[in-house]
Amino acid sequence: MKLVKTRQELAEIVTQWQREGETIGLVPTMGSLHEGHLTLVRALDGKATRRIVTIFVNPIQFNNPDDFRLYPRGLEADEALLAQTGLVDILYAPDETQIYPPGFSTRVIVSGLDQMLCGGDRPGHFDGVATIVTKLFMQTRATIAAFGEKDYQQLSIIRRMVTDLDLPITILPVPTVREADHLALSSRNRRLTATQRTQAAQLPLALMACLAALKAGNPIPASLDTCTRALEEAGFRVHYLELRSEKNLAPVEKAEPGARLFVAASLGDVRLIDNMPLS
Repeated sequence: MKLVKTRQELAEIVTQWQREGETIGLVPTMGSLHEGHLTLVRALDGKATRRIVTIFVNPIQFNNPDDFRLYPRGLEADEALLAQTGLVDILYAPDETQIYPPGFSTRVIVSGLDQMLCGGDRPGHFDGVATIVTKLFMQTRATIAAFGEKDYQQLSIIRRMVTDLDLPITILPVPTVREADHLALSSRNRRLTATQRTQAAQLPLALMACLAALKAGNPIPASLDTCTRALEEAGFRVHYLELRSEKNLAPVEKAEPGARLFVAASLGDVRLIDNMPLS
Protein backbone atom coordinates (compact mmCIF):
# COMPACT_ATOMS: atom_id res chain seq x y z
CA MET A 1 0.00 0.00 0.00
CA LYS A 2 1.29 3.44 -0.94
CA LEU A 3 0.53 6.62 0.99
CA VAL A 4 -0.19 9.46 -1.46
CA LYS A 5 -0.69 13.05 -0.37
CA THR A 6 -0.88 15.07 -3.59
CA ARG A 7 -3.36 14.99 -6.44
CA GLN A 8 -0.48 15.13 -8.93
CA GLU A 9 1.06 11.91 -7.66
CA LEU A 10 -2.37 10.31 -7.50
CA ALA A 11 -3.08 11.34 -11.10
CA GLU A 12 0.18 9.81 -12.32
CA ILE A 13 -0.59 6.46 -10.69
CA VAL A 14 -4.23 6.39 -11.78
CA THR A 15 -3.30 7.30 -15.35
CA GLN A 16 -0.92 4.33 -15.49
CA TRP A 17 -3.58 2.04 -14.04
CA GLN A 18 -6.05 3.14 -16.70
CA ARG A 19 -3.50 2.49 -19.46
CA GLU A 20 -3.15 -1.04 -18.10
CA GLY A 21 -6.92 -1.58 -18.09
CA GLU A 22 -7.31 -1.58 -14.30
CA THR A 23 -10.61 -0.68 -12.65
CA ILE A 24 -10.65 1.42 -9.50
CA GLY A 25 -12.71 0.97 -6.36
CA LEU A 26 -13.00 3.82 -3.87
CA VAL A 27 -13.80 4.08 -0.17
CA PRO A 28 -14.03 7.76 0.88
CA THR A 29 -13.55 8.31 4.63
CA MET A 30 -12.70 10.97 7.18
CA GLY A 31 -10.30 8.64 8.95
CA SER A 32 -10.40 7.31 12.51
CA LEU A 33 -11.00 3.98 10.81
CA HIS A 34 -12.82 1.00 12.30
CA GLU A 35 -14.29 -2.32 11.20
CA GLY A 36 -17.10 -0.56 9.36
CA HIS A 37 -14.59 1.06 7.01
CA LEU A 38 -12.77 -2.24 6.48
CA THR A 39 -16.11 -3.82 5.57
CA LEU A 40 -16.46 -1.20 2.82
CA VAL A 41 -12.99 -2.11 1.54
CA ARG A 42 -13.85 -5.82 1.51
CA ALA A 43 -17.17 -5.10 -0.22
CA LEU A 44 -15.15 -4.18 -3.31
CA ASP A 45 -13.85 -7.76 -3.64
CA GLY A 46 -14.29 -8.87 -7.24
CA LYS A 47 -15.66 -5.48 -8.27
CA ALA A 48 -12.41 -3.58 -8.94
CA THR A 49 -8.80 -4.52 -9.61
CA ARG A 50 -7.38 -1.60 -7.62
CA ARG A 51 -8.59 -0.05 -4.36
CA ILE A 52 -8.15 3.49 -3.04
CA VAL A 53 -9.14 4.62 0.45
CA THR A 54 -9.22 8.36 1.01
CA ILE A 55 -8.88 10.17 4.33
CA PHE A 56 -9.87 13.81 4.46
CA VAL A 57 -11.68 15.55 7.31
CA ASN A 58 -13.77 17.84 5.15
CA PRO A 59 -14.13 21.30 6.72
CA ILE A 60 -17.02 22.49 4.55
CA GLN A 61 -19.40 19.77 5.76
CA PHE A 62 -19.14 20.85 9.41
CA ASN A 63 -21.57 23.55 10.49
CA ASN A 64 -20.13 23.42 14.02
CA PRO A 65 -16.44 24.51 14.28
CA ASP A 66 -16.00 22.60 17.55
CA ASP A 67 -17.25 19.40 15.92
CA PHE A 68 -14.63 19.81 13.18
CA ARG A 69 -11.90 20.56 15.71
CA LEU A 70 -12.78 17.58 17.91
CA TYR A 71 -13.29 15.07 15.10
CA PRO A 72 -10.98 12.08 15.81
CA ARG A 73 -7.80 11.99 13.73
CA GLY A 74 -4.91 9.51 13.57
CA LEU A 75 -3.33 8.99 10.17
CA GLU A 76 -0.54 6.68 11.32
CA ALA A 77 -2.95 4.28 13.03
CA ASP A 78 -5.30 4.38 10.04
CA GLU A 79 -2.43 3.67 7.65
CA ALA A 80 -1.32 0.68 9.72
CA LEU A 81 -4.85 -0.71 9.90
CA LEU A 82 -5.33 -0.52 6.13
CA ALA A 83 -1.89 -1.97 5.42
CA GLN A 84 -2.72 -5.01 7.54
CA THR A 85 -5.65 -5.89 5.27
CA GLY A 86 -3.41 -6.33 2.24
CA LEU A 87 -6.33 -5.13 0.13
CA VAL A 88 -5.63 -1.42 -0.38
CA ASP A 89 -3.35 -0.14 -3.13
CA ILE A 90 -3.39 3.57 -2.23
CA LEU A 91 -4.23 5.54 0.89
CA TYR A 92 -4.89 9.05 -0.42
CA ALA A 93 -4.59 11.55 2.42
CA PRO A 94 -4.49 15.05 0.90
CA ASP A 95 -4.32 18.27 2.89
CA GLU A 96 -6.79 21.07 2.31
CA THR A 97 -4.70 22.71 -0.43
CA GLN A 98 -5.07 19.61 -2.59
CA ILE A 99 -8.86 19.71 -2.30
CA TYR A 100 -9.75 23.38 -1.94
CA PRO A 101 -6.97 25.49 -3.49
CA PRO A 102 -7.04 29.30 -3.11
CA GLY A 103 -10.05 30.80 -4.83
CA PHE A 104 -12.13 27.61 -4.66
CA SER A 105 -15.77 28.75 -4.84
CA THR A 106 -17.88 25.86 -6.17
CA ARG A 107 -20.52 23.86 -4.30
CA VAL A 108 -22.48 20.81 -5.41
CA ILE A 109 -26.05 21.02 -4.12
CA VAL A 110 -28.58 18.18 -4.28
CA SER A 111 -31.81 20.08 -3.72
CA GLY A 112 -34.63 18.61 -1.67
CA LEU A 113 -32.88 15.62 -0.15
CA ASP A 114 -30.49 17.98 1.64
CA GLN A 115 -33.18 19.81 3.61
CA MET A 116 -34.77 16.97 5.59
CA LEU A 117 -33.55 14.82 8.48
CA CYS A 118 -29.89 15.75 9.20
CA GLY A 119 -30.16 18.67 6.78
CA GLY A 120 -32.65 20.34 9.12
CA ASP A 121 -30.18 21.08 11.91
CA ARG A 122 -26.94 20.88 9.93
CA PRO A 123 -27.32 23.59 7.30
CA GLY A 124 -24.87 23.25 4.44
CA HIS A 125 -23.69 19.82 5.61
CA PHE A 126 -24.78 17.89 2.55
CA ASP A 127 -23.53 20.57 0.16
CA GLY A 128 -20.13 19.93 1.69
CA VAL A 129 -20.57 16.16 1.39
CA ALA A 130 -21.67 16.32 -2.25
CA THR A 131 -18.80 18.67 -3.09
CA ILE A 132 -16.03 16.59 -1.52
CA VAL A 133 -17.39 13.32 -2.90
CA THR A 134 -17.51 14.80 -6.40
CA LYS A 135 -13.93 16.01 -6.00
CA LEU A 136 -12.77 12.57 -4.85
CA PHE A 137 -14.59 10.84 -7.69
CA MET A 138 -12.79 13.11 -10.15
CA GLN A 139 -9.36 12.86 -8.56
CA THR A 140 -9.38 9.06 -8.14
CA ARG A 141 -11.29 8.34 -11.38
CA ALA A 142 -12.96 5.45 -9.58
CA THR A 143 -15.42 3.20 -11.39
CA ILE A 144 -17.15 2.04 -8.22
CA ALA A 145 -17.40 3.51 -4.71
CA ALA A 146 -18.63 1.87 -1.50
CA PHE A 147 -20.75 3.75 1.03
CA GLY A 148 -22.27 2.48 4.27
CA GLU A 149 -26.00 2.48 4.89
CA LYS A 150 -25.46 3.93 8.38
CA ASP A 151 -25.69 7.38 6.82
CA TYR A 152 -28.55 6.46 4.53
CA GLN A 153 -29.40 10.07 3.74
CA GLN A 154 -25.84 10.66 2.56
CA LEU A 155 -26.05 7.49 0.45
CA SER A 156 -29.32 8.69 -1.08
CA ILE A 157 -27.87 12.11 -1.89
CA ILE A 158 -24.80 10.62 -3.54
CA ARG A 159 -26.93 8.25 -5.61
CA ARG A 160 -29.09 11.17 -6.74
CA MET A 161 -26.04 13.27 -7.57
CA VAL A 162 -24.45 10.49 -9.63
CA THR A 163 -27.69 9.99 -11.57
CA ASP A 164 -28.35 13.69 -12.13
CA LEU A 165 -24.79 14.51 -13.25
CA ASP A 166 -24.30 11.32 -15.33
CA LEU A 167 -21.16 10.52 -13.37
CA PRO A 168 -19.49 7.34 -14.69
CA ILE A 169 -19.35 5.53 -11.37
CA THR A 170 -21.34 2.78 -9.64
CA ILE A 171 -22.42 3.35 -6.03
CA LEU A 172 -22.23 0.22 -3.88
CA PRO A 173 -24.35 0.35 -0.69
CA VAL A 174 -23.03 -1.68 2.25
CA PRO A 175 -25.16 -2.66 5.28
CA THR A 176 -24.42 -1.02 8.64
CA VAL A 177 -21.81 -2.76 10.79
CA ARG A 178 -22.73 -2.96 14.49
CA GLU A 179 -21.13 -3.69 17.84
CA ALA A 180 -22.22 -6.72 19.88
CA ASP A 181 -24.80 -4.51 21.65
CA HIS A 182 -26.10 -3.34 18.23
CA LEU A 183 -24.69 0.20 18.36
CA ALA A 184 -23.72 1.23 14.83
CA LEU A 185 -19.98 1.58 14.40
CA SER A 186 -18.94 5.21 14.07
CA SER A 187 -15.76 7.21 14.53
CA ARG A 188 -17.77 9.51 16.79
CA ASN A 189 -18.29 6.66 19.25
CA ARG A 190 -14.70 7.22 20.39
CA ARG A 191 -15.72 10.56 21.83
CA LEU A 192 -18.25 8.96 24.18
CA THR A 193 -17.38 8.66 27.85
CA ALA A 194 -17.73 5.22 29.47
CA THR A 195 -21.11 6.24 30.88
CA GLN A 196 -22.28 7.63 27.56
CA ARG A 197 -21.16 4.48 25.74
CA THR A 198 -23.43 2.45 28.02
CA GLN A 199 -26.28 4.85 27.34
CA ALA A 200 -25.62 4.73 23.60
CA ALA A 201 -26.60 1.06 23.47
CA GLN A 202 -30.18 2.16 24.14
CA LEU A 203 -30.35 3.86 20.74
CA PRO A 204 -30.53 0.72 18.55
CA LEU A 205 -32.64 -1.07 21.15
CA ALA A 206 -35.21 1.73 21.07
CA LEU A 207 -35.28 1.61 17.27
CA MET A 208 -35.80 -2.15 17.26
CA ALA A 209 -38.63 -1.82 19.78
CA CYS A 210 -40.23 0.89 17.65
CA LEU A 211 -40.02 -1.27 14.52
CA ALA A 212 -41.57 -4.18 16.40
CA ALA A 213 -44.46 -1.94 17.50
CA LEU A 214 -44.99 -0.73 13.93
CA LYS A 215 -44.97 -4.28 12.57
CA ALA A 216 -47.55 -5.22 15.22
CA GLY A 217 -49.88 -2.60 13.77
CA ASN A 218 -49.45 0.21 16.29
CA PRO A 219 -50.01 3.70 14.84
CA ILE A 220 -46.94 5.48 13.52
CA PRO A 221 -47.27 8.66 15.67
CA ALA A 222 -47.77 6.70 18.90
CA SER A 223 -44.86 4.36 18.12
CA LEU A 224 -42.53 7.27 17.38
CA ASP A 225 -43.63 9.11 20.53
CA THR A 226 -42.94 6.04 22.67
CA CYS A 227 -39.50 5.62 21.10
CA THR A 228 -38.66 9.29 21.59
CA ARG A 229 -39.60 9.13 25.27
CA ALA A 230 -37.49 6.00 25.74
CA LEU A 231 -34.48 7.75 24.24
CA GLU A 232 -35.00 10.87 26.34
CA GLU A 233 -35.27 8.74 29.47
CA ALA A 234 -31.97 7.11 28.50
CA GLY A 235 -30.34 10.55 28.44
CA PHE A 236 -30.51 11.41 24.74
CA ARG A 237 -31.46 14.72 23.20
CA VAL A 238 -33.47 13.65 20.16
CA HIS A 239 -33.03 15.78 17.04
CA TYR A 240 -35.44 13.76 14.93
CA LEU A 241 -37.07 10.35 14.76
CA GLU A 242 -38.97 9.70 11.54
CA LEU A 243 -40.31 6.91 9.36
CA ARG A 244 -39.53 7.60 5.71
CA SER A 245 -39.37 5.92 2.33
CA GLU A 246 -36.13 4.17 1.40
CA LYS A 247 -36.71 5.18 -2.22
CA ASN A 248 -36.84 8.98 -1.88
CA LEU A 249 -36.79 9.73 1.89
CA ALA A 250 -40.37 11.06 1.72
CA PRO A 251 -42.54 10.66 4.85
CA VAL A 252 -44.71 7.54 4.73
CA GLU A 253 -48.26 7.11 5.93
CA LYS A 254 -48.17 3.32 6.25
CA ALA A 255 -45.72 1.09 8.09
CA GLU A 256 -44.83 -1.40 5.38
CA PRO A 257 -41.70 -2.80 3.68
CA GLY A 258 -39.80 -0.08 1.88
CA ALA A 259 -39.99 2.22 4.89
CA ARG A 260 -37.01 2.98 7.10
CA LEU A 261 -36.75 4.43 10.60
CA PHE A 262 -34.28 7.33 10.91
CA VAL A 263 -32.90 8.92 14.07
CA ALA A 264 -30.37 11.51 15.17
CA ALA A 265 -29.78 11.96 18.89
CA SER A 266 -27.04 13.43 21.05
CA LEU A 267 -25.35 12.40 24.27
CA GLY A 268 -23.65 15.52 25.52
CA ASP A 269 -21.95 17.05 22.48
CA VAL A 270 -21.68 13.74 20.58
CA ARG A 271 -24.29 13.44 17.84
CA LEU A 272 -25.19 9.89 16.79
CA ILE A 273 -27.26 8.77 13.81
CA ASP A 274 -28.81 5.44 12.92
CA ASN A 275 -31.47 3.92 10.71
CA MET A 276 -33.16 0.56 10.34
CA PRO A 277 -35.42 -0.84 7.63
CA LEU A 278 -38.98 -1.94 8.27
CA SER A 279 -38.77 -5.33 6.58
